[in-house]
Amino acid sequence: MDLNKAMIIGRLTRDPEVRTTPQGVTVCSFGVATNFIWTDQQGQRQKKVEYHNIVTWRKLAEICSQYLKKASKVYIEGRLQTREWQGQDSIKRQRTEIVADNMIMLDSPPASSSGSSFNVPQQETSSSSASGQPGGPQEPTVEPVGEEQNVSKPAPSTVSPKKEGVRVEDIPF
Repeated sequence: MDLNKAMIIGRLTRDPEVRTTPQGVTVCSFGVATNFIWTDQQGQRQKKVEYHNIVTWRKLAEICSQYLKKASKVYIEGRLQTREWQGQDSIKRQRTEIVADNMIMLDSPPASSSGSSFNVPQQETSSSSASGQPGGPQEPTVEPVGEEQNVSKPAPSTVSPKKEGVRVEDIPF
């Protein structure tokens, strides 16, 4: 049995970039930074930042481009994929990315008290093109997963309806 699963929590390093393939499929890419903090042998606190390239497809790509922005805190779940290509300068290049199938917005808008989750069900595909686009005729659907429970945050019923913000219930899908 094989397993290719990546899960990260971090902040966007840039605004999402959305594109459409020649076949009409929406793709969104952005970067996420994660921190690793430890104490060295001298007792000094050390911090290392890792940068991750994230790619989302179809409906999840549309959601990411609409609701995420630089510095947004997110949970990303997906699989690792390495693409190879030859640049215009004839040099072989490669890039490792996380192809996301689940994203949870962890920043709370002013009127919301918890993160929102968007899950794209995985689909089995046996074909993929040379550009790394997933194959298969079926487009995944996006399902709101629900709200996380956090004891330190007020319950949704205590939130004033006059505050502005995006709630899971307001998202039109």
